[in-house]
Amino acid sequence: MAPGATKPQAAEAGKSQASDLASIDTELIELLFFAYRDFTSDPDQILQRIEFGRAHHRVLHFVDRQPGLTVADLLDTLRITKQSLARVLKQLVDSGHIHQVMGAEDRRQRKLYTTEKGRKLALDLAKPQSRRIAKALRDLPAGSRETVVSFLRGMLDGGK
Repeated sequence: MAPGATKPQAAEAGKSQASDLASIDTELIELLFFAYRDFTSDPDQILQRIEFGRAHHRVLHFVDRQPGLTVADLLDTLRITKQSLARVLKQLVDSGHIHQVMGAEDRRQRKLYTTEKGRKLALDLAKPQSRRIAKALRDLPAGSRETVVSFLRGMLDGGK
């Protein structure tokens, strides 16, 4: 019992905590944790072999999907600091996975492109994830993909 609380107050506080927990969808929270764990497990194994991590995967994914993406736009997309991107980007450039091109009008601007090696790695990382998604959608009713997309967009800050 909280210091200074009466038995009825303590009982009411206990009921309040229980009702708060009842409104939390712990099943979906746990399923999201487990789904993310399994969704990232296959790429993690590939990345581990070349001493890269999930940050490398994210950078490769977005650069491959949006050739010419600027560093500024990538920072905005990933919501990471310039410092944390600099380390990962340097490794990807030095290893020959990403190529940087200075902007034609603004030489401070850097546009990013995957190399052939980077494109191959991005595809190798995406294939097992794509298979997992296809497997999960396969047995759902028609139109379910749109529902899943809507659900996931609803989970995002700002809908993006």
